[in-house]
Amino acid sequence: MSDDISQKIANYKTAPFDARFPNQNQTKHCTQNYNDFHRCEKSLNAKGLDLAPCEYYQKIYRSLCPSSWVEKWDDQREAGTYPCKI
Repeated sequence: MSDDISQKIANYKTAPFDARFPNQNQTKHCTQNYNDFHRCEKSLNAKGLDLAPCEYYQKIYRSLCPSSWVEKWDDQREAGTYPCKI
């Protein structure tokens, strides 16, 4: 299973269609994948597991989100002021 995920991540081109976000505005898609990545990372780190499955979310939010937003959210997480629970 890990090889299958690794192969999908290696063949990754751009964010695939997500039926939860059908409109042209992809802001929610961006933030959801940012949050999913950090939740996945936190969960797998706590269990001592490989973080490879989390890379999928990271690649999606990096392709959809402006880098200024990601920098702002990273700063907010470090300061403990990020508005979403991770």
